[in-house]
Amino acid sequence: MQVSVETTSELSRKMTVQVPEEEVQAKIASRLKSLANRIRIDGFRPGKVPQSLLKKRYGQQVREEVLSDLIQSSFYQAVREEKLRPAGVPEITARQVEEGKGLEYEASFEVMPEFVLMPLETLEVKQFVSEVTEADVDAMIERLREQRKVWKDVDREAATGDRVTISFEGKIGEESFTDGKVENVSVVIGSNQMIPGFEDKLAGAAAGSKLEFELSFPADYPNQKLAGNAVQFAVEVLKVEEGHLPEVNEELAKSYGIEEGGVEAFRKDIRANMEREMKRALQTRTKASVMDALFAKNTIALPNALVQDELRELLAPYRQAAQNSKQEFDEAKLKEQLEPLARRRVALALILGKIIETNNLTIDQKRVRSLVEELAASYERPEEVVRWYYAEPKRLREIENVVMEDQVVDLVLDKAKVSEENLAFQELMQQATGSSLKAA
Repeated sequence: MQVSVETTSELSRKMTVQVPEEEVQAKIASRLKSLANRIRIDGFRPGKVPQSLLKKRYGQQVREEVLSDLIQSSFYQAVREEKLRPAGVPEITARQVEEGKGLEYEASFEVMPEFVLMPLETLEVKQFVSEVTEADVDAMIERLREQRKVWKDVDREAATGDRVTISFEGKIGEESFTDGKVENVSVVIGSNQMIPGFEDKLAGAAAGSKLEFELSFPADYPNQKLAGNAVQFAVEVLKVEEGHLPEVNEELAKSYGIEEGGVEAFRKDIRANMEREMKRALQTRTKASVMDALFAKNTIALPNALVQDELRELLAPYRQAAQNSKQEFDEAKLKEQLEPLARRRVALALILGKIIETNNLTIDQKRVRSLVEELAASYERPEEVVRWYYAEPKRLREIENVVMEDQVVDLVLDKAKVSEENLAFQELMQQATGSSLKAA
């Protein structure tokens, strides 16, 4: 086998591979011999069919199969010999396949970039800290009370905070974009459940009121047909309800699964849950700071094949959501918006891989077990969840990947210039929620 490699750009390679006809014929003869033991031809016993007859009947088909197999096997042999690391699937162009002339093909592909990491000691990262205060626990109890709010009919005009049950229809021009009247929709005034201005129109209306008004959809509304356009609404108010919050007492605690210890045990349980959430959010913020620093300090040429693969993964949920909702999907525009994120993810994967390799990091299985148990703790039967993770290597590998990232973060924090930043619990959790929504 003869191999020549041409560098066409920083990461692009064009490799020409030649396989002599003798090797091709040897593979064909071996396959025809195997075929003779399996095929039946009238007049011949199994295994006794002459090679000449087999070649006449099946030679072309066998040659094509052999050439296909040879391209695959010789390509990976060639890149090993040339010490190349392909990124993505190669583009193969056959240049010579005729019988008697051997096999010659050209493979175009990108290679993984070679780069030197900036020393971890040069990085500047933030490590975030926080605490759960009594005021934070009080605020959480108020949210839990809201979840147990009881709604009661009132015979008065609706005000902010009331729940209003309505039927409505929306039209753009003469066309109903709601497909007729939408019945029995509950709206809490002030919850921003509807488009801006809609809930304001409900304030002051009583049961039996009929309203007509015009509003404009936001310019960034997902449905492009409605985005930025003025529409007309016809609304009938069916019911107005006032919310009543439960007292903070033993009964409320029991409704959240605290059977003993009353309000004091309720507060302890809430604090424990909040501190777990806080710990995860702090780890996420600190990890983000480390990743930002690594990305900023290490400039890498990225294989387009890897970027495109990452883009396909990022686009998949948007495409599925558009199909499910039967909405238009501007893939080119979204692809342009997501490309910086795709490039960042590819770059960080390469950087983390280099850190792991350079520092000979191996997965800490104790941390894997600890994380699995932590994730399982919120379920009714945590031991079953633990078994579920360990029963499937793919599921466990996802946990191992998270742990390895955490180990890299710990290594960076140990070597980099670290400054501590204190965040109030509410600010931390709001930022965590915002980050998760962006990621989604």
